[in-house]
Amino acid sequence: MSEGIWLRHELGVFKLDASFAFGDAPGVTALFGASGAGKSTIIHAIAGLLRPQSGRVTLNGQVLLDTERGIFIPARRRRIGVVFQDLRLFPHLSVRSNLVYGMRRARLPSSNPALRRTVQLLGLEGLLERKPSMLSGGERSRTALGRALLMNPRALLLDEPLAALDAPKKAEILPYLERLVHETKIPMLYVSHSLDEVAQLADRMVVLNGGRVVAEGSLFDVTAQLDLFTGAHRLPGAVLEATIACHDLSHGLSELAFAGGTLIVPAIPRPVGDKVRIRIDADDVMLALVRPEGVSANNVLPAAITAIRQDGANADVQLALGGAHLIARITSRSLERLELKPATRVFALIKSVTVGGREQA
Repeated sequence: MSEGIWLRHELGVFKLDASFAFGDAPGVTALFGASGAGKSTIIHAIAGLLRPQSGRVTLNGQVLLDTERGIFIPARRRRIGVVFQDLRLFPHLSVRSNLVYGMRRARLPSSNPALRRTVQLLGLEGLLERKPSMLSGGERSRTALGRALLMNPRALLLDEPLAALDAPKKAEILPYLERLVHETKIPMLYVSHSLDEVAQLADRMVVLNGGRVVAEGSLFDVTAQLDLFTGAHRLPGAVLEATIACHDLSHGLSELAFAGGTLIVPAIPRPVGDKVRIRIDADDVMLALVRPEGVSANNVLPAAITAIRQDGANADVQLALGGAHLIARITSRSLERLELKPATRVFALIKSVTVGGREQA
């Protein structure tokens, strides 16, 4: 491939053989997979912290690695910002000095207006004189992001930056990450095994399993596939994009319009017209052959079955709703009892969705 990432590397019994597109356009590419799938190895190779046995890394038209041609640009010259799970802030330096270190890597003067913009973007105004030991987990994460951003990077690599945070701290930092995505034009590779994080941030998704890429494409297409994993490693459900259509303040509800119709969820405190990502777990989708009457579910949507995969006592059913796709997980017994097959018209009863990392009943 002339652009993007191609890497082969063996370490003991582990073998990495992966290639995917990255770096030729702004936006977030999620590198998703279970522990040991090869995500961190790829991050280290792109950053120049690991020299793979074979490979090629091309970002923004510049070749940073090409083993066949003997090219290996050292990490310090790659202009790639990296945020690791342990953040790696300098404990003896203040937040301001940690940020200025990133600017020095980019050879920017400390008076550069980029510092002020980054401080405002990440909400660091009141923290500049504190040491990392005086910061919360979310504040340390924001500082590490700021330092990486001030390196004037050609790409940002985020290696599970929220893995060490509890749910409240993740909820604190995710809006800053969203703002970073929307207000910068830097390609980002976001490593995670949390589908909630990926659903909130990513445009594209690369799924790794055993050192190999098993799926690559738009977030919405990849999460609707049935054949990526089985058993405990299957993806839990599909991700859709929706627009807030209106608010029903008297009942504390919001209506979301998406390619397959309308979803009613508890009120979302965001303006009408805002776009939101929603994740619908396969276990939260029930199927009926006729539209049910007298049920409490607000969301009953017509759909057509497009694919079925049986997995022991259960079955994953892929559904088309207009231009959107969902997955329902039902028992194999229900599959047989309802005589479901591809092209069967059904109604999907959606019990709950997750909007921006928060479950909505």
